[in-house]
Amino acid sequence: MNTIAERIADFLKEFPPFNNLTFTELSEIASNIRVINLEKNQTLFQVNDTLHECFYVVASGTVNLSVISDAEETLLNKCHQGDIFGLRPFFAKNNYMMTSKAREESIIYAIPIATFRPFVANNSLVLNFLLESFAATSRYASDKDNYGGKLISDNVFYPDQQSEMQYFQSLTYNTSPITTTAKTIIKDIAQLMTEEIVNNVLICENNLPIGIVTDRDMRSKVATGRYSIADTIDKIMDSPVITVVENVSLAEAQLLMLKHNVTHLCVTIDGTSQSVVKGIISEHDLIIAQASNPGVMIKEIKRSLASKDLKQIRERLTDLIQNSIYKNTPLYHVANIASEINLAIIKRSVELSILDLGSPPARFVWLSIGSQGRKEQLLYTDQDSMLVFEDVPADKYRDVKDYFIKLAKKTTATLEKVGYPFCPQSHMASNLQWCKSLSDWIKQYNSWMNTPGENSSDMSNIFFDYELIFGDEMLEEAIGNVVLQNTKNNSLFFDFLGNDVLKNNAPLTFFKKFITEEDSLNRNKFDIKTRALLPLIDGARLFALHYNLKGINNTYLRFKQLAIVDPKNEEIYLNCADAFITLSKFRTIEGLKNDDSGQYMPITDMSKLDKDKLKAALAPMKELEELIKGKFKLTQFS
Repeated sequence: MNTIAERIADFLKEFPPFNNLTFTELSEIASNIRVINLEKNQTLFQVNDTLHECFYVVASGTVNLSVISDAEETLLNKCHQGDIFGLRPFFAKNNYMMTSKAREESIIYAIPIATFRPFVANNSLVLNFLLESFAATSRYASDKDNYGGKLISDNVFYPDQQSEMQYFQSLTYNTSPITTTAKTIIKDIAQLMTEEIVNNVLICENNLPIGIVTDRDMRSKVATGRYSIADTIDKIMDSPVITVVENVSLAEAQLLMLKHNVTHLCVTIDGTSQSVVKGIISEHDLIIAQASNPGVMIKEIKRSLASKDLKQIRERLTDLIQNSIYKNTPLYHVANIASEINLAIIKRSVELSILDLGSPPARFVWLSIGSQGRKEQLLYTDQDSMLVFEDVPADKYRDVKDYFIKLAKKTTATLEKVGYPFCPQSHMASNLQWCKSLSDWIKQYNSWMNTPGENSSDMSNIFFDYELIFGDEMLEEAIGNVVLQNTKNNSLFFDFLGNDVLKNNAPLTFFKKFITEEDSLNRNKFDIKTRALLPLIDGARLFALHYNLKGINNTYLRFKQLAIVDPKNEEIYLNCADAFITLSKFRTIEGLKNDDSGQYMPITDMSKLDKDKLKAALAPMKELEELIKGKFKLTQFS
């Protein structure tokens, strides 16, 4: 090995994933590496460039990765010494989705993929590193490690999203592939592929897949004269065929193609070659699936011009959620993705109303409240909202309010068409009561919080869980400041809220049996929303207000943060956080099964294991109740 290659191998062994290779393997890689000198601001590749046949490692200097979105260049990551980037050719055939540009004079090692691929296929640690890199968002990657060699994704995702989505994103593929037998003549198959306009055919024996032939085989083996068109198809087929289960995810499919260096995967009932063929997945299917990540869906929402467009996107989100549950993806990550898409749909609905009505006559803010405000809406549950507009002169007040009522009515009507039902309690901005000026809202919160026993018959706790959807941040901040001021030394308010939590109906009888509904519609069903989730939601909100956890509305995150600010009771809060996720998953599964809100669960239909899991998730509620009584000096009858 020459001295330069030896120096490169010595360099690479200090960084992942190369530190999982032997020095002999590194030497072979180093001997094939091309050294590139980049001047300051020189571009290595840019958006839409054809993929290179190599990926890159920064030897010295800094390389910026950026993407242009909505006419603005956004810096995604900075690659320093030892960092890998440009991995896209491993996982996709379409062009680059980002630009790499030297921030300063830099030396880059270009590693040919053909040289490196065998080490990926044969070393699970290297494969796992690339898998993690492929699945990592750039923002997540930048904070992941303190050492060199951090994970740099070549997939562009919507900002702030965890790309666990790739692990449960389903694939659309050909469910009626062409099949044939081993002794069919090549010429006949070539004619059939031409007539059907397909680039592959599966070879089966007793309905089980034994091989595959693609256009590439026809070109490289028949067109070159190696085999005659009169030969049988088994002479040119690739065997064995790589098989996968029906619900394979985008990430799994891409990695299998990478590992086995193939362009097609055969879908069978049980994922082995010993079961019946259900379809064929091609590289083209993966490229199409990549276009269905949250970022693309958000862009589609921004371009939507009618409720029917938004409804179609929301239905796709439901499919995504359903598949994620099926694949046991962590529910918190699913909720992150779902909430961003839900909130984008609401925002677009407001924008469409403004496009129809004309510019607002005053500054305003649209706030989602309730489960949308807490970013916990996975199912088609009802919409909750409030609208705050700035104070205006008395002679203009009526016209201004009329405009915003019209805006709210249009927006809530659009959302109802998309699939979000109207709130039964009418907690919506289209209600005159919940669409008003900042001064009126300040009076409302003052009344709720300072005289809770007298003037709070109209108070709903959900007005303390809000998320800005559209409009002026200063108006939202003004509401937040009023809430903050009124929580200081306000034992009356916390007495009221605390007792409200304690009034929640118990989920279990003294003998640990589920308390079920008695009305004819939901007889013998367990109300998981009212008896299980609401006590946790209300308890988390109570403590969040007490400890002034500003800007944290999500129940799971509230409990996680409470474990930090009140370490003495850390275990209770963490148990409640886990319980909330478990209960939410039960409700989501039930809702997806019945295409409803999932509120009522038929206990008699549940397995013993599920019943035990559900009971275990209810256990922390008692601890939370005792903590509330102790912290706020309450009894259930105060």
